[in-house]
Amino acid sequence: MYFDDVILGRRSIRGYKPEPVPQALIAEVLALAMRAPSSMNTQPYHFYVITGEALDRIRAGNTERMVAGVPQSREFRTGQAFAGPHRERQIGVAKQLFTAMGIARDDQAARTDWVLRGFRQFDAPVCVIITYDRDLAGSDDTAFDCGAVATALVNAAWSRGLGTVINSQGIMQSPVVREHAGIPADQVIMKSIALGWPDHDFPANAVVSERRPVEEATTFIGFAG
Repeated sequence: MYFDDVILGRRSIRGYKPEPVPQALIAEVLALAMRAPSSMNTQPYHFYVITGEALDRIRAGNTERMVAGVPQSREFRTGQAFAGPHRERQIGVAKQLFTAMGIARDDQAARTDWVLRGFRQFDAPVCVIITYDRDLAGSDDTAFDCGAVATALVNAAWSRGLGTVINSQGIMQSPVVREHAGIPADQVIMKSIALGWPDHDFPANAVVSERRPVEEATTFIGFAG
């Protein structure tokens, strides 16, 4: 694909076909993603690519603990709840998704089921866990670098016909993830990315989240006009 086609065409995929994804193809995607810039070439990230029984165990443990009311144990800082325009944009994409899925405002069962899909990594055949070295935990550059490689990863996957969605729900129960992915204590779990072949018949996959216009987000300084 041309670069513009990838950037303009990519969307978050929340429904997947069950077909497996070849390991060699995932390695190809990761090799492209790792061309993303990092602060002074530190490349602080690690990838744990999980499928099959190990992923099923993570899904089950993650979901069971959340349903049982076990407090979430996400390791990367969560910050405050969104407010103002950020909250409005969050609500906006939720409305788009619920409309696409036919989930009514008062249908609590359907809304709960939708949330649980996130804890199951959206039932994708592959989950990519991104971690970083714990001795870099105080560096803001590290979070930036992991974000850059995650962005490059989802775009590289799309260029190969694969869908993804970046999410935090899949790592809310970090002890479960650590156990079944074999993540050592000297690494911090940051994000999970669901990955697989898009199911184009899944209604939410047609949703393209709205973007702010350049004029709203940008201040040009020193230009002639």
